[in-house]
Amino acid sequence: MSTGAVLGWLALSALAPGAAHLRTGRRRTGLVLLSCYAALLLAGLGVWLAVDAGDLVGTLMDDTAMTAVIAGTMALGVAWFALIVHSFVVLRPSRLPQHGQILTGTLAGLMAVLVVVPFGALGNLAWTAQATINDIFQGPAEAGADPGTGIGADAGSPVTAPPSPEDPWAGRKRVNILLLGGDADDNRTGVRTDSMNLASVDVETGNTVLFSLPRNLEDVRFRPGTPMAERFPAGFRLPPDPGGGRSDLLNSVWEYADAHPEIFGGRQHQGPKVLMDTIGYTLGLRVDWYALVNMWGFARLIDAIGGITVTVETDVVFGRYNEGLVKAGTRRLKGADAMWYARSRTNSDDFTRMRRQRCVLGALLTQADPATVLTRFNRIALATKELIRTDIPRSMLKNLVPLALKVKNAKVSSVQFVPPLINTGYPDWEKIRSVATKAVRDASAASPAVVATGPAVPANADSGATATPSATPGKKTPKKKQQPAENGDDPVKGLTEGCGGAL
Repeated sequence: MSTGAVLGWLALSALAPGAAHLRTGRRRTGLVLLSCYAALLLAGLGVWLAVDAGDLVGTLMDDTAMTAVIAGTMALGVAWFALIVHSFVVLRPSRLPQHGQILTGTLAGLMAVLVVVPFGALGNLAWTAQATINDIFQGPAEAGADPGTGIGADAGSPVTAPPSPEDPWAGRKRVNILLLGGDADDNRTGVRTDSMNLASVDVETGNTVLFSLPRNLEDVRFRPGTPMAERFPAGFRLPPDPGGGRSDLLNSVWEYADAHPEIFGGRQHQGPKVLMDTIGYTLGLRVDWYALVNMWGFARLIDAIGGITVTVETDVVFGRYNEGLVKAGTRRLKGADAMWYARSRTNSDDFTRMRRQRCVLGALLTQADPATVLTRFNRIALATKELIRTDIPRSMLKNLVPLALKVKNAKVSSVQFVPPLINTGYPDWEKIRSVATKAVRDASAASPAVVATGPAVPANADSGATATPSATPGKKTPKKKQQPAENGDDPVKGLTEGCGGAL
């Protein structure tokens, strides 16, 4: 057998195990290797065709499944390495001239190493994913959830049925996750949630409504009977700060609850639960979990995917001395510029900033495609581990990941409770509830591609409805400060509506 023939059969064996053995007359070994290889391919193809891609990805999120993937890829890598070495031996390269033996031996060794690389890369991917997920997500007991349901025990209305493999959502139609952006740094005490969005997701269609609540919402109401409601029966109101600012806005609820454990019988770190319950009470939805994102960590995530393309409507100035500038136009922004575009209040207001934040979220949702995520996975995993704090139980990921994939291809609409829809100084709590109820009902009734419109209807148990926040008895809203009750427009907008054509 010539040098070229040895190398050719060796290469064929890397793609079709057993080929070299058949060529050299070792029929039984060759057929066994080919049969095992064919069975492996058919099994993989069968799983791919029979199982929904989202469900498959969700199953792989399970900790045991990830461990099996890591062990399996290591075993297959070792097996393929041994296959190349044994195939080279059975081809009897010792019969070749000396220069042929040197050439085939060198190339065979290189080939044996190369066939291990894909298995090593896949194993590393699974190991990195497992380590990142285990660092971010907790067990039900640690997360403060009901261990039997994976649903926050303090989230509002009770779960009516236990979850099961057939129905992990325990009979619920929607899942509500509070997405928060915080500004925590070395120079700030506590957590101020300057970005607050509640994602209400239909578990069947993936249709999502993103409710954006302004940071400066005043006189926040708390659920009757809770410690915060007993402390603030007329709404969240504190004396002005020495500098004239206010520390009793919606974005201060978490920080205040954390700073006053005496309100909760000495229990520490009640901020997340209080804010979840407060926003759920305001909207009439039970909040299942929260995810707090450090805003500057979010910039690292944007850098990890290579930046995002947005249309900047007008120049955005930022910095203590207005030294920074994000220029107008359709451009690809790096993480820092994307965050300044989303967060700057210079020559702007909170409501314009909320719209820009929505545009950044929309860009990230549409542009973080699977190919980008896979090719930059290690960088994304490192950035994600540094920026997220959440109470989502580790065990729920196998259900949430398929749901997230549905959202990617579903209708995502947005409601922003800002003027003229809502006066943030004198909020109309009943109107906030009715708008939220209608948006959820419309999204639930629509196909993934179209959101229907219709009259507001009462919230039902499937949405986790709670009692309506009401104005404090005897407290009148000054007429001169009240915003118009209706602005004539449907408050439900597309997530990227008004963000330019780049998305």
